Formats: sequence, C-alpha cells, structure tokens
Amino acid sequence: MLVTGGAGFIGSNFIRHILTKYPHYSIINLDKLTYAGNLENLKDFEFNPNYKFVKGDILNSELVEHIAQDVDIIVHFAAETHVDRSVLDPFSFVRTNVLGTHVLLEAARKLGNKRFHHISTDEVFGSLPLEETHRSFHEETPYDPKSPYSSSKAAADHLVRAYHHTFGLPITISNCSNNYGPYQFPEKFIPLFITNLLEEKKVPLYGDGKNVRDWIHVADHSAAVDRIIHDGRIGHTYVVGANCEKSNFEITKLIVNCLGFGEEMIEYVKDRPGHDRRYSVRPHKIQAELGWNPQMNFDDGIKKTIQWYIDNPDWWRRVKSGEYLEYYDRWYNKR
Repeated sequence: MLVTGGAGFIGSNFIRHILTKYPHYSIINLDKLTYAGNLENLKDFEFNPNYKFVKGDILNSELVEHIAQDVDIIVHFAAETHVDRSVLDPFSFVRTNVLGTHVLLEAARKLGNKRFHHISTDEVFGSLPLEETHRSFHEETPYDPKSPYSSSKAAADHLVRAYHHTFGLPITISNCSNNYGPYQFPEKFIPLFITNLLEEKKVPLYGDGKNVRDWIHVADHSAAVDRIIHDGRIGHTYVVGANCEKSNFEITKLIVNCLGFGEEMIEYVKDRPGHDRRYSVRPHKIQAELGWNPQMNFDDGIKKTIQWYIDNPDWWRRVKSGEYLEYYDRWYNKR
C-alpha cells in the first residue's frame, strides 16, 4: 500500500489503524513533510519492517512511479487542507491538490491501472442554510465549493472519476466530514482551542460562532476508509460522517468548560471570507453497503482528545514552535 500524506493528521492515524489491524501489510508512506507533516506521529513504527517512509513530493512523477511499481493500492491523503491558508495562497492548493492528484493518477494508469482511493471532503458540496435542518449532503449532492481549498478538492474528485471513466482506473472516493482526534495540527479549530487554553490564552471564535459542522473522530474515519478500500464498489463515492452536527460555539463552550475556564476566554474575531454556514452529512450508503458505523460518540471523543493534548504537551509545543521539523533529520540519521 502506498499512502500519500501519511505523516499528516488523518494519514498517520490511518497508517496506525492499518498496521495494527493488518500487521502483515506493507506500507510506503510518501510525504513531503510540509508544516503539517510530522514523523513523530508514527515514531513507534519507525523500525517496523513493514513500514517505509519516503520523503518526497507527489508532483515528482519519476519518484511516484518508482515507489508505486510494486504496490497494490494507492491511498491518497496528501493535500493542502486549511481553508484560511487557501484564501491567502490559492496557487499552492491548486498545485498540490489538483496537479499532485493528476501525477498520482497518471502513475497508477501507467503502472497497469493500480487500485486508487482518493480521500476528499464534504466541503466540495458547498454550504447548507442553518434553518434547513432536513437537508444533508449525500453522494448525489451537486458540487458547489465555496473556497479555494474546497474547489481544488472538487477538481481532484472530478479528475479521479475521469480516469475511471476514460481509462478504466479502479477508483473509489470518500468525502468525509470534519475530523478531530490525536495528532491534529494545532492550526485547526479543536486542537488550536485546546492548546491555547492549556497555555491560558484566549480562543479566537469566528463571527457569531453559529457555523455548524458534522464531526467524526479520526479513528472512525480510518475504519471507514479501511472498509471502502477492501469492500467498496469500484467507481463509487462514499460519503462519510458521524451524524454529529455541532456549532462552533457549542464545541468552544465544551472545550472551555472541560478545561476549567469560563466564557471570558472566548474572543470573537472577524469572520473569514466565504465562511460556509453549515455542513451536514448523510452516510447511508456506506452504512447500508459496507456495514460501517461510527463507534465514537462526540462527548467521549472530545474528552479523549482533550486528554491526549494534556498528556502530550511536548508534541504540540514542538509543533507550534516548528521544532518538530528537526525530527526528520534525527530520524533519517538513525536510519
């Protein structure tokens, strides 16, 4: 298995899931180690003979074709993901998310039509009104991306489908809701707020805080991808979510209270441009066809996540300071 972006938050949790459940599997982790990639996420697998890390860019077609020659499946997590960053630098999102996906698809095609699974997002479907609670995203929802990030992921989804229809590439796609859990880079909403409060800093809440997202624990997402790559129908898309809609204010208040603070620690800041109002996901297809269901309820999951950041201050402090980038050099020298 070739996993791209396996040093990131979701990719590293997926690798951990696979190597724990299928210890006889072999994984090549291809990651550029940008700011959000961290080899410390998988340090307990460093010397596992079935795990190999390759530092490289998915836009390097020669490298991708070389390491993908003998793999059975490519599971593509690598992406620029933060909406705020996509507003500031749209080109890097198009470069990685669209052109990078194209390089991987071409390699899969040239090497005999390798099995290909593409990790996408529910953000490609756009935004739902807060008051229309009966509406949710599903596999047939028309695409209506609102940000450079979601637009780049939508373009990648279309490319993946085009390679299936044009070249017969055996693909599947998953569009997942918002993930949370251990090892998430602290620029994202939940880990940013947890670590800010652990440093006794205020938390910056966008706008009125009423924006709603559907949340899923990263372990449940990993299990969903596991089911799709093994049992999913070729050429099909599966929407993944945990039926767990929460407003940003609800989550902020929960985190603040869990850490023993009051609402005085919430600082309302100017909303970001094009901030989608509501995401809601209806994962009926993956439940009916593949028997997958989320196992982690949000109250337990967020408490475990908060505790993980309490228990791992060295990890998130290094990440916030940028010192984790030195870890690759130490790891490489040991190898």
